[in-house]
Amino acid sequence: MNTTVTLNPGFFSRRSLADWGFALLALVGMVFAFANYQHAMDVYEKAILVCAWPAAVWLGWFWRPLRHLMLAVAAFSLLAVYSYQGDLARADTVFGLKYFLSSQSAILWMSMLFFISTMFYWGGMFIRGQSDTLETLGSRMAWVAVVLALVGTMVRWYESYLIGPDIGHIPVSNLYEVFVMFCWMTATFYLYYEDQYQTRALGAFVMLVVSAAVGFLLWYTLVREAHEIQPLVPALKSWWMKLHVPANFIGYGTFALSAMVAFAYLIKQQADETRWLRLTPIWLLGAALCFVPIAFRQRGIAEAGGSYWVVYAAISALIAAGILLGRRRIAERLPALEILDDVMYKAIAVGFAFFTIATVLGALWAAEAWGGYWSWDPKETWALIVWLNYAAWLHMRLMKGLRGTVAAWWALAGLAVTTFAFLGVNMFLSGLHSYGTL
Repeated sequence: MNTTVTLNPGFFSRRSLADWGFALLALVGMVFAFANYQHAMDVYEKAILVCAWPAAVWLGWFWRPLRHLMLAVAAFSLLAVYSYQGDLARADTVFGLKYFLSSQSAILWMSMLFFISTMFYWGGMFIRGQSDTLETLGSRMAWVAVVLALVGTMVRWYESYLIGPDIGHIPVSNLYEVFVMFCWMTATFYLYYEDQYQTRALGAFVMLVVSAAVGFLLWYTLVREAHEIQPLVPALKSWWMKLHVPANFIGYGTFALSAMVAFAYLIKQQADETRWLRLTPIWLLGAALCFVPIAFRQRGIAEAGGSYWVVYAAISALIAAGILLGRRRIAERLPALEILDDVMYKAIAVGFAFFTIATVLGALWAAEAWGGYWSWDPKETWALIVWLNYAAWLHMRLMKGLRGTVAAWWALAGLAVTTFAFLGVNMFLSGLHSYGTL
């Protein structure tokens, strides 16, 4: 008897002509960067650039929308660089730069589009007959916002070198820059899960945390003029920063995503609860959002009690009330609890892996900058608390089968721990990381 064995094609043999074309374009991009900017790189940065090429190719092959994202960001960034022609003053005179492609303009467009995306997603929750259309628009606005966030980041990087070669640096060095990173990273991870699970209903929840970050970013820009590019403090003049900070914010972004999915899980689970006082997830959301102005006032930060945070608190209360009143309609639109649980788990698993890498990189950076791997600095201590929290969550999930309500509440509580590690330490504590204070 003849037996036919069919082998699955190998990884590279499955690549299409478009895949190889993208790889070639990425290689051209790497060579272009070397040819034009190697004078501003040290040997470590050149190594990072070389490693970035296969990483970008793999990401583009792994999830095809990313190749369109990378090509769009590259095209608009190069257009901005060409428009500057080496003169930073052209940002105020060239129409395309002034209104669209300078770093600040692109980031402001990003902010507006994330707000619009959030409104479209929530419109899809409640407007019957138009749900799919509105959620599709919300998804597309989120994609455009991510493009503009990355364009703003790349152009800001270039602008810093126009100010002076000794000032130029990758824009991941202060709260303004990392909030931009948090926004686009969180949104991009969400868009991946949206595509994988073929549901856009979660966008209404995930975009809430992105919009909250944008709200802080705008305040920080208006009050602190944080968009102004500043020279790096000595401790940040290290190539470790280029690895540690992005890895850290993959963790922060996916932890925030998992918390909002957990929040959606609890809303769907308690949608039929008739006793309003038992709807604790919604009350906690409203209390947490409204607590922000109080925290800023207690910290004594200028303008913290001004009209901006009053409006922020009012909008937060309206959002909590809307979710409370429309919880049954929201539950209908959300995917099954099993899907929500799976997204929550996968987001935490990805975030934990990258947060672990970031912690190790941070220890190596600390050894180089301060002479020791660990100093129990408040930021380091709270980073350890975040790591232990999610390590315990994953242990209970994998070893004890943690699922459902307890897992969701734990993931939601993790957002409070992560937020304090990310922002609260900068507000209320001091230490070796005090260059990030408000």
